[in-house]
Amino acid sequence: MTRRVLVTGASGFIGKRLTTALAKAGWEVKAAAREPSAIPAARGVEPVELHDLAQGADWSELLNGVTHVVHAAGIAHAPGALPDALYARINAESVGELAAAARGKVERLVFLSSVRAQAGLSADRPISEMDKPAPTDAYGRAKLEGERRLAASGVPFTVLRPAVVYGKGVKGNIAALATLARTPMPLPFAGLNNRRSLLALDNLVSAISFVLEARKAANETFLVADAEPISVADLVAAMREGLGRSPHLVKVPLGAVKRLMRSFGKEAEWERISGNFIVDASKLMGIGWRPAVATRAGIVRMMRAENGAAA
Repeated sequence: MTRRVLVTGASGFIGKRLTTALAKAGWEVKAAAREPSAIPAARGVEPVELHDLAQGADWSELLNGVTHVVHAAGIAHAPGALPDALYARINAESVGELAAAARGKVERLVFLSSVRAQAGLSADRPISEMDKPAPTDAYGRAKLEGERRLAASGVPFTVLRPAVVYGKGVKGNIAALATLARTPMPLPFAGLNNRRSLLALDNLVSAISFVLEARKAANETFLVADAEPISVADLVAAMREGLGRSPHLVKVPLGAVKRLMRSFGKEAEWERISGNFIVDASKLMGIGWRPAVATRAGIVRMMRAENGAAA
């Protein structure tokens, strides 16, 4: 039987890698993006145009002939940059419209939500799916509402809530830290022993591939993260290792670190990395998924790839 999957957001950081991986695994991939020309050419991949999710549209043509869906399109987290209503429209309402259109047509719809639908920027204990979701911003609230609309639609589904994803081409907080790691100066991060869960892009792609067909993943929600959290000090040291350099970290009071981050214009990023945030992904691992990439090795490989060295 032909397996044909619709991947939305196929030109994005996650979508590009996912589309290629699914095609290599034997799926026929209908890869949808606002700019289909940005989708990497690959055997078994059919680039198609995705409508503007800010506008209501008919999903029937995109769903024609597909057996599975991975919905990765949406607005990424961008604090203060976008109105709440746009997050709600794209990350929630459009999910409900897709789910309603897919009901009775597909075997599984995988929705790429976010750990921000579960919790805020830090947590004093490991978070799990057993915790009541408590998003703290418009992005997280919209993702959670998208999950609710999907679950209410009647289509067979799986929700994934990834931790912060890293890999070649990453943006956001990880990219900001990488910029600091590239500087020649010593960095005052040796005392940052708080631990945070991250997620290698390859691990996320394997998780999506796994839940597309896993029977025990049907109509379930899963947090997704690498097996072990990493301290910020080890994270920056791994970045510099990937650059072929010594860690060159020094220990200074945390207040001084905050002032340094402010001097780089990165105070907001500091607020996002200075607390503990450990994600318990044992529910997904309990049904058979295994993250193959360890965080430290994945960060080293990412930096080598960004520098044009062999990953």
